[in-house]
Amino acid sequence: MGALGKIFSRSHQAVIGIDVSSSACKVLELSQQDGHLRVERYAVEPLPQNSVVEHAITEVEQVAQAVERAVKRSGTRCKYAAVAVAGAHVITKTIRMPANLNDADLQTQIEMEADHYIPYPLDEVNMDYQVLGPAEDNPEEIEVLMAACRKEIVDDYVAVIQGPGLSPAIVDIETYAMENAYALIAEHMPGGGMEKTVAVLDVGATTTNINVIHNNRSVYSRDHTFGGRQLTEEIQRRYGLSYEEAGLAKKQGGLPDNYQTDVLRPFMEAMCQEAMRALQFFYSSSPFNSVDQVLLAGGCAQIPGIDEMVAARLGVPAMVANPFASMSLASRIKPQMLANDAPSLMISCGLAMRSFDQ
Repeated sequence: MGALGKIFSRSHQAVIGIDVSSSACKVLELSQQDGHLRVERYAVEPLPQNSVVEHAITEVEQVAQAVERAVKRSGTRCKYAAVAVAGAHVITKTIRMPANLNDADLQTQIEMEADHYIPYPLDEVNMDYQVLGPAEDNPEEIEVLMAACRKEIVDDYVAVIQGPGLSPAIVDIETYAMENAYALIAEHMPGGGMEKTVAVLDVGATTTNINVIHNNRSVYSRDHTFGGRQLTEEIQRRYGLSYEEAGLAKKQGGLPDNYQTDVLRPFMEAMCQEAMRALQFFYSSSPFNSVDQVLLAGGCAQIPGIDEMVAARLGVPAMVANPFASMSLASRIKPQMLANDAPSLMISCGLAMRSFDQ
C-alpha cells in the first residue's frame, strides 16, 4: 500500500524519531528496559529559512543535509527512522465495515470506500488503515480508521531520510505522534488523563497547532498561522540583525535591556491571544465548551513565564510539555539542555516510541 502503508504498521526494529518542522529537524533515540524508557541520544539542527513551507519540504537536498548533520551530532547508530507528515496533508476518515471480513476482503472493501472520500486518483496517494475495534452500538461491525496522503508529500519525507542513508521504517501523522508523547504526560495526571479534556498548543516557528485530547484520544486538530518566526523577525527589524543572528539572540540572550518589555512581552501577549482564538474555534466547532488543561509545546513554550501568562489570560491551568519527566537519561545527555528542548521534542518523542509498539 505504498510508503504510507507504514502509517499504522508495527516497527519490528528500533527506530529513531525524526521530526522535520519549518525551522529545525529533531532527532531522538529512546531505549526501553523493563518497561522503563531512557533518552539515549538527541540533536536539534536548524533548517535554512523556507526549506519547509506550509508543512511541505521545498528544498529536499538542504533538509536531507540538515537531517544528516543532526544524526551525526546525535551519535546514533540506528539505521531505521520514523517520520511524520502534517495532519493538514492527510485525509482521515473513520468508516464501518462488517466484522466478519478477512484481511484481504477488508482491504478490498476499504479501497472501494476510499474512492468516495479521497479527492485524488488512488494511484496518486499512499493509503493505510487501522482497525479501531468493534462499533459501540453494533457488535457485527468494526470501526476502521483510514488515512491517505498524496505520494509527492510522502516521497519528499522519505527522500530526506534516505539521503543520509537511513531507512524509513514508519511514516506517521503528526497528530498521532503528538498523542503518543502526550500519553507519557497523561500517566502523571489524576486518573491517568481519563475524563479530562486537554488542549495541546504546539507553537512552532510559523504555525500553531491545537490538538485537543479527550480521554487520551485526539478529538480535534487545527492549524493557525502564528509562530516564533514573528518574534525572530521583530528582533531582526528592531536591532538590525540578520535572520540567523536574530534566531541565535532569541535563544542565547545578549539583547538590549528593552527587549523584554518592548519585544518579548508583546509577543507573549499575542501568543495568549492566539491561544484564546484557537480555543474559541474549537468550542464553536465541537460539543465542548471548556478544557481542563492547556499543555504548551513547540519552541515558543520555552519562553520563561509563558505558562503562567497563558493560564492567567485563559483562566485554565497551563503547563509546559515535558514527555521526558519520568525517563532516565544516558550519561551523555545534558539534563538542562534536554529540559529546555523538551517542549519542541514532543513529535520526535512520539515517533521514537514507535520502537516499542507491541
